[in-house]
Amino acid sequence: MEKKILVIGIAGGTGSGKTTLMNNLITEFSDVVTVLSHDNYYKRHDDLTYEQRCLLNYDEPAALETDLMAKHLDILRHGEAIDCPVYDFTVHNRSDDTIRITPEKVIIVEGILIFENRELRDLMDIKVFVDTDADIRLGRRILRDVRERGRTLESVLDQYQNTVKPMHEKYVEPSKKFADIIVPEGGRNYVALDMIVGRIRRHLEEA
Repeated sequence: MEKKILVIGIAGGTGSGKTTLMNNLITEFSDVVTVLSHDNYYKRHDDLTYEQRCLLNYDEPAALETDLMAKHLDILRHGEAIDCPVYDFTVHNRSDDTIRITPEKVIIVEGILIFENRELRDLMDIKVFVDTDADIRLGRRILRDVRERGRTLESVLDQYQNTVKPMHEKYVEPSKKFADIIVPEGGRNYVALDMIVGRIRRHLEEA
């Protein structure tokens, strides 16, 4: 018998606190959670030099292979494993490696643009949008990209002004209307966290 799987989508702008919320859920339900990240589905650009890849707009839907992600999520929902691509942010290109992902009772789908795509969001049972002030989000993005992705401060700010901010206003913010739950002030909103935890527990009891 096919096991019942709950799919939770967590979206929101860059630096909004999606990862904090997700990590809190993983801590609570570590043995029954599978994570699928939209970031791993950035398109491969072997035909471009590193300098050319640096100039691409990574904050628009066309930058991602979302059709493949939707296909993979549907496979996971039916209880089968996938080979997920891996994206290397230090070289702005997809790696040759893949990660074998097996489905658990709860699948968390995470990314800034996951609600923009109808095919993808239709595969989700619960859609959560993490909503945080733009200044706070920018500060968090700077820290992450400089510390974890080897970026310079200048390159982070240039990208934010040229693509991140306008694409957020064009695609991410409007997708908030598709959310079932809007979580103000990011992943440290413990009232919202308790609501989501409660919903997952009910699912696990019923599964």
